[in-house]
Amino acid sequence: MSTEKRTIVITGAGTGVGEACARQQAALGHNVVLIGRRKAPLEALAEETGGLALSGDAASSSDWEGFCQKILETYGRIDSLISSAGGHGLGTATEMTDDDWQLSMRLNLDTAFYSARACLPHLMKQQGTIVLLGSLASFQAGGEVCGYTTAKHAIVGLTRSMARDFGPKGVRVNCVCPGWIRTPMADEEMQPLMAHYNESLDDAYARVTQNVPLRRPASAEEIASICDFLIGPASAIITGSMIMADGGSHVVDTPTLPFEAL
Repeated sequence: MSTEKRTIVITGAGTGVGEACARQQAALGHNVVLIGRRKAPLEALAEETGGLALSGDAASSSDWEGFCQKILETYGRIDSLISSAGGHGLGTATEMTDDDWQLSMRLNLDTAFYSARACLPHLMKQQGTIVLLGSLASFQAGGEVCGYTTAKHAIVGLTRSMARDFGPKGVRVNCVCPGWIRTPMADEEMQPLMAHYNESLDDAYARVTQNVPLRRPASAEEIASICDFLIGPASAIITGSMIMADGGSHVVDTPTLPFEAL
């Protein structure tokens, strides 16, 4: 892929990593397509970045028909997809209702699949790239997050399947797997800790990263930079890879942690 001006489609663009990706790609001079469920933040970001705001459901085939038509009318091409849309999936297997389970799959897995399926015909024409947002939960299980953990594990399979099937057609597919990132969604997850320990948001983040080798969460901008690398020409030989962006969480042998105090 050349360094010419490209069209980058970003789902979950209204906040967090998606928003950071949009700002970064616009600053690099690329066309950005901002897809999300909330119209107001998308339009505000589009005005700031000069991008195209398309509000709707990234897990809807019919919405994607309209998205692709508008993207091609506006920019004539799709070069990369960054699938950042996601959401919660809280509860154990016995606690989750049918609706809870289906919503978690829709927010975290279906958004990635439907987005990729819609963009792939256009990406093949451009020898383009896909980056899916996985998680540390793509490899490890946190407590009482059955839906989220299952969906994020499935993102790994989706990445590998598409990398194998579409690599011969010139499309690269990779996955970024962050740990804690300071985003509005993660801030919300810190609230129970803050309430229980009567501590600040910064203290709560310090608590959840105390056993992470780098001892801190990522910023959304740091994850956006990894996505930029994976959709760009510098990573031309990389496909089907899971990039751990978790401050080293995945290398910690948690059963040995009690011995560190000896």
